[in-house]
Amino acid sequence: MELLNTIRDWFIEHPTALNIVKYLIWLFCILIVLQFIKKQLKKNVAHTPARYKSQKIIEIVGYVLVFLMTISYFTGNIKDFTLAIGLLTAGITITLQELILSLAGSVFIFFVKVYKPGDRIEINGIKGDVIDIDSLYTTMMEIGQWVTSDNYSGRIVKLSNAFVFKGPVYNYSQDFPFIWDEFNLPIRYGSDIELAKTIVSKIASETLSEFVAASIAKWKEVVDKYYIENAQVDPSIAIKMTDNWIEFNLRYIVDYKKRRLTKHTLNELIGKAFEKTNGKVVLASATFEIVQIPTVHVKKEIENFDKKD
Repeated sequence: MELLNTIRDWFIEHPTALNIVKYLIWLFCILIVLQFIKKQLKKNVAHTPARYKSQKIIEIVGYVLVFLMTISYFTGNIKDFTLAIGLLTAGITITLQELILSLAGSVFIFFVKVYKPGDRIEINGIKGDVIDIDSLYTTMMEIGQWVTSDNYSGRIVKLSNAFVFKGPVYNYSQDFPFIWDEFNLPIRYGSDIELAKTIVSKIASETLSEFVAASIAKWKEVVDKYYIENAQVDPSIAIKMTDNWIEFNLRYIVDYKKRRLTKHTLNELIGKAFEKTNGKVVLASATFEIVQIPTVHVKKEIENFDKKD
């Protein structure tokens, strides 16, 4: 009892020491609580990425609490405490600005519905199908690069959510899951142009009828939602005369996931139909016409040499 009184009197005479002891006790309690929470997360959260991120967040919260407690115990002036908090906030903002932007980007993506898993997008020059969105990253199955057309390259790309604030996001499937595509058909001069137009129009209408019917209703929703004019969704043909052939440009609407297959089908059917016209419609190839061949004069001079014995 006498020892306790002595210790109490000593702490009364030395308030700084008392603050240090209190500080250490609180620090110990915070560390114990943090370790307990981390163990519970490890035990109850089966998803590894979620468990890892949760533990990191708990660690950051613990560091902030320790810092604030340190300031409050060893800074008696509220003005200094406010200054310290301001400096801490500025430091965190500068150091973790990419992390903060990523977190803000995930919130923005969720509430504004920029894109969702399953959408095909292009962002920061990368095109692919969104397969996952978490608090920091968007995960995509890449399309293109060394692979032609809209085929998967096989690479999985993780992209920071902060990029939604840094440039345009192209969404192939939001609101209107169709795109316009086109290709050119070179028709040889002398072919039956009207027959060629009939063949191309008939094949395009029959092949694309499902896409056209589905896109009409979707496009109406887009027109009602946005300030945009109505558009032609039926296949259209534009003809242009060139130096080598008559160029048919076929423009049509197609499901964004079936662009390559549809183009293959149209080319195959049109090619077979042209072959059945018995030469009335012929696909052209690059040709060169020589207008005039210049005359070349060759002069041969024969010199006689006297032979001397």
